[in-house]
Amino acid sequence: VWKRFALSSLDPTQQQQLLVAGSAVAVGGLLTCYYWVYQGTKTKRIPIGDGWWGAGEKPQSEDEKVFPFQVQTSDEEIQDLYDRIDRTRYTEPLKDTGFQYGFNSTYLKKVVSHWRHQFNWKKQIAILNKYPQFKTNIEGLDVHFIHVRPPHREGQRVLPLMLVHGWPGSVYEFYRILPLLTDSLDSLAFEVICPSIPGYGFSEAPHKQGFDTLAAARVFHKLMERLGFSGYYLQGGDWGSIITTNMAQMKPECVKGLHLNMLTNKLRGFGVLFSILIGRYLPWLFGFTREDVRRLFGSVGFMERNFYEIIRETGYLHIQGTKPDSAGCGVNDSPVGLAAYILEKFSTWTDFNNRDLEDGGLERKFTLDDLLTNIMIYWTTGSIVSSMRFYKENLKTNIDNRLDNNTGVYVPTGLAAFPNEVRHVPQSWARDRFRNIYSYSYMPRGGHFAAFEEPQLLADDLLQFVKKVEKL
Repeated sequence: VWKRFALSSLDPTQQQQLLVAGSAVAVGGLLTCYYWVYQGTKTKRIPIGDGWWGAGEKPQSEDEKVFPFQVQTSDEEIQDLYDRIDRTRYTEPLKDTGFQYGFNSTYLKKVVSHWRHQFNWKKQIAILNKYPQFKTNIEGLDVHFIHVRPPHREGQRVLPLMLVHGWPGSVYEFYRILPLLTDSLDSLAFEVICPSIPGYGFSEAPHKQGFDTLAAARVFHKLMERLGFSGYYLQGGDWGSIITTNMAQMKPECVKGLHLNMLTNKLRGFGVLFSILIGRYLPWLFGFTREDVRRLFGSVGFMERNFYEIIRETGYLHIQGTKPDSAGCGVNDSPVGLAAYILEKFSTWTDFNNRDLEDGGLERKFTLDDLLTNIMIYWTTGSIVSSMRFYKENLKTNIDNRLDNNTGVYVPTGLAAFPNEVRHVPQSWARDRFRNIYSYSYMPRGGHFAAFEEPQLLADDLLQFVKKVEKL
């Protein structure tokens, strides 16, 4: 370190700071070695377990039939929506606030006007129903899923793939990426299964407490087994990234590869802590690239970018992780309240800079019809409260002590790091959990809702990852 930094050109204070940093790195290195030895003792899988989330007692045997499903509506349902919209009370926004206080009510009126007068729910239902949809009962719940098979092409290899959404999204997030994956002229195509998480959209909500990502992972493994698949690829973002990660930890022999566009890691371990303290100045010591430094620290520093920003943007998480039913009452009863609550996330999580815009930048990446279709899935199914409860179920215990957080992921893994994701996780940090990384991509643009925002980029990265795994 002393040689590398020509100490003679530094003043005494800088020399002392660098000496302290170097000593810290030396101590940190020894402690990190110990930490990695400890990590090597982690279990390589988590128990599958079992559950029953339906109403009443578990029967002697489950009905394993798979039956077709189509989205439907009625004139009465649409008129009820219009009546509620027409009774909306608005609050005027503060001057020059953009989306800093949440969804700007001036722009909200424009969105609602489009919803009331231009948006055609019956037309959007026809779009929703263009892909085959089904339901099947697993652990007492009617689980909804889309199942799309590619057209037959001579010499084309077809692999099964499950895509899993998150909150506040739905399976509709995948409608722009589905044709890129299933109707490709490439030598490789996918047979895609997109389930709705129980409690979201068209999947039945759990009737008992405790349905978390581990339960969802088990249910989705059972779904794939019921459909006749013994080996398959997984892709997920948001909750979908955690559920699919749990699936890889639970039955690694079934998961041919795991591809994620939201990366998670715990800020723990001596190596991570030291990299936060001095990684901006000595990035090479921690395996950081220039792009890692730019995304982690930017011009404002690590604490501003990764601590204060996260606090500013996770108020919803604390509400939904503690008292989801209280806040849920309001948004389940008011369609405009529901739209404001959900669409604010599609604004900010796409790009934090959208908070400075009066329209939240929503129409830069999405159409109002697409955004409102996602809202209508929550509205017509009355699933916003049950979707919010998913946070409570996953946060009501100390998640740091959950078994899945102390279990590595050993299946082939591909990681797509989008620049506007809520938090950046460098590859060197990701290796703490993901022990078999085949690809790590710095995506050129896009945020949290990758499949919805940048379907072509996500499809291309997924395809190159699978080709590496399959050695194609």
